[in-house]
Amino acid sequence: MRADRVYAYGAAAGLLGDLLLGDPHRGHPVAVFGRAAGAVERVLWRDHRGWGALHAVVCAGGAVALGAVAARAVRPSPTASLALTGAATWAVVGGTSLAREARAVGRALEAGDVEAARARLPHLCGRDPQALDADGIARAVVESVAENTSDAVVGALVWGAVGGVPGLVGFRAVNTLDAMVGHRSPRYRRYGWACARLDDVAGWPGARLTAVLAALAGPDPRGAVRAWRTDAAQHPSPNAGPVEASFAGALGVRLGGTLSYGGRVEHRPVLNTEGRAVVTEDVERAVRLSRRVGLLALGLTVAARHVMKGRAS
Repeated sequence: MRADRVYAYGAAAGLLGDLLLGDPHRGHPVAVFGRAAGAVERVLWRDHRGWGALHAVVCAGGAVALGAVAARAVRPSPTASLALTGAATWAVVGGTSLAREARAVGRALEAGDVEAARARLPHLCGRDPQALDADGIARAVVESVAENTSDAVVGALVWGAVGGVPGLVGFRAVNTLDAMVGHRSPRYRRYGWACARLDDVAGWPGARLTAVLAALAGPDPRGAVRAWRTDAAQHPSPNAGPVEASFAGALGVRLGGTLSYGGRVEHRPVLNTEGRAVVTEDVERAVRLSRRVGLLALGLTVAARHVMKGRAS
């Protein structure tokens, strides 16, 4: 079986596995990696960018190397290669868990239980839920669904198409490291700098593809493109900006504005100023758009790998 077909079948099987099974409650490979990265941090941490760069190299480089060794070991067997690709895809994508958590918050809001929605929101994003009313919670969910469609689904598929199993696990390792140490707290402002910049680079192609697919799959393609072109560059994140702006325009809503992280208030620019305020019903609309984007990304990345392998042979 050709390598591009192995990847196509394996990636499809992994995405189907995520759809049917979601993430396990215990023993998830990403959680195992997180614990290993935490152990490395306890050894290496210094308030210095160089030590943080070493942390990124050890953790992300180790994940890529492990993926490469595993892929090489099973290469003689197409069946084993397909199984490994499927398992790696399932391990690194998180579309089902994203949808599940978003819908759980949405159901609480629909029932009028704002306190339950606030209690559930930290499972999805790092906002301070106590500072949010019902519409603010709904907006936070839609923004998180948009950003994580890129981080938890499309970006992984892009790097899987480029690098196979090492690309899949490498992208998830970089994304996990950014979530762990890439924020601007006093402890990580220097130490996490390299992980944050590496995540910006790794996430760049997936974010742009997500923005394009949201425009294609959403109910208002022109609105998505307009919001992306006019508002994305104002976002502090080079990758979240295009994705959130495109989702905002596609859904006809306004995203951005004032938010709070860990007691720190940020005033972000409004994305898609022509849209309306987010309401509870938009949570389900965002989840459905995310699903469509993920399926389109699978098809496009599989086709791209087929073309790349065809030119290489």
